[in-house]
Amino acid sequence: MDALYFAATVVLVTISGALAPGPLFFTTISHGTKLGARGGLAFAIGHTLFEFPLIILLALGLDTIVRVPAVQAVTGVIGGAALIAFGIFQIRDCYASTPDKPKSHGIMFRHPILVGLGFTGLNPFFVAWWFTAGLELIRLSLLFIGFLGIVFMYVCHVWMDYVWLIAVAHFSRLGINVVDAKWYRIAVAIFGAILIYFGLTFLISVIELPI
Repeated sequence: MDALYFAATVVLVTISGALAPGPLFFTTISHGTKLGARGGLAFAIGHTLFEFPLIILLALGLDTIVRVPAVQAVTGVIGGAALIAFGIFQIRDCYASTPDKPKSHGIMFRHPILVGLGFTGLNPFFVAWWFTAGLELIRLSLLFIGFLGIVFMYVCHVWMDYVWLIAVAHFSRLGINVVDAKWYRIAVAIFGAILIYFGLTFLISVIELPI
């Protein structure tokens, strides 16, 4: 696997998670009306403070057994099935009614980095994603160039969170409703289809393993 193909895989798989509406997304919309782009940046920093340590812990757990065929098969099946499921749900929900936006509270509003950290850790979709589909990306990263692969993978992933959250907060400050924008829903559906494709790719790779 060359670096360009690996980076493209990470970007296409993880952008779906960045675009998917969740607690942090709607909080960014709510707070963005007052904080603008700097609020989105603070939320992204808080998100990183929770996400990166989680990825390192998962990588440490996989590091010693990453080349065992049975482990590759399990993570491939779980990751592939999860991507397909997330893709189907994403396509199904992209035209659904908008969920209620989380309400802002005083202390959280004064500390936007804590908002990013808290709403990341309390998002069940986020946790489920990294323990299923994300786990396969971590395994591939370790096989690629060890723990340097984890850093490379995370850099390829996290810049999208920063760009997206800053953009959403900025649009909210301008009074633009991102959720109701037709292009947003189309993008969510397209990346849902991409998730299904990569899910099938992961499952096919399991069949080819020499177990």
